[in-house]
Amino acid sequence: MAPTTLLLAAPRGFCAGVDRAVLIVEKALEAYGAPVYVRHEIVHNKHVVESLRRKGAIFVEDETEVPEGEVVVFSAHGSPPEAFANSQQLSHSLIDATCPLVTKVHHEARRYARDGKDIVLIGHEGHQEVVGTMGQAPPRSINLVETPDDVDALELGEDAEVAYITQTTLSMDETASVVDRLRQRFPLLHNPKKDDICYATQNRQDAVKVLAERCDLILVVGSQTSSNSKRLVEVSKDRSVPAYLVDEASEIDPAWLEGVETVGLTSGASAPEVLVEEVIDWFKSRGTTEVDTVLVVDEDVEFAMPSNLARRLQEGAPRPAS
Repeated sequence: MAPTTLLLAAPRGFCAGVDRAVLIVEKALEAYGAPVYVRHEIVHNKHVVESLRRKGAIFVEDETEVPEGEVVVFSAHGSPPEAFANSQQLSHSLIDATCPLVTKVHHEARRYARDGKDIVLIGHEGHQEVVGTMGQAPPRSINLVETPDDVDALELGEDAEVAYITQTTLSMDETASVVDRLRQRFPLLHNPKKDDICYATQNRQDAVKVLAERCDLILVVGSQTSSNSKRLVEVSKDRSVPAYLVDEASEIDPAWLEGVETVGLTSGASAPEVLVEEVIDWFKSRGTTEVDTVLVVDEDVEFAMPSNLARRLQEGAPRPAS
């Protein structure tokens, strides 16, 4: 038997940073023609990446793979300074699609480093955003932690001037215990003027918390490479509500739905709405009759295009010969 009710989280899906990043690649293809190279996946969603690849984007993991003089877009997750230097040496036409909220964290890291503080970055090792942020300060002045135990292992004196920053796609719940331990160890701890957690990340997590009060199970549409999507699953499970991350409707296991009457549905900040619509159709085709939206907060954030791309579009100039 299909669940009788499907509750849709609002907000869900694309945030302003992701929407901007995807649009940047599309507009770069329009302004320069194919191919346009993209350093790392523009956002962590395989459907978005494949769609852009079909339009002429070529994804590479390192800017040095891009031929000299070509157009390259740096992903929304942010890149270390050496990547920009390499691109400049190769005379690339560089378009920076770094999310402005990630750029804010980069500014904080550089400022703390200039002030001589020991920086603690709360984040997940190997995540592209963390790689980019770690590169903003000298290696000996920035330390990566993920858990309170990692804080205990830091080789810093209690009188050290420590400042912390965070990966934007974490949950406030999971960073709270780490920050508490930092405050216990370092009485002189400096914190960002404004929380680094992305507004969209927090809003989507808050929406899952509301869904968890009304649902027997929650589905999150998003890719396994998406940190913010995986956090949504964790938020639900932390409230003892089963949750699963699926890239698309075909990944739903009907066995998950045995005895379930109400399903909550949301999507990560890098998942396109068309995938959510396919999941809705999946449930409707199996007999789910009630589909309602649970509005937690309205979002009206927009980010501007990079100035060099905006000028190129306005000029409408032809692509220079390679």
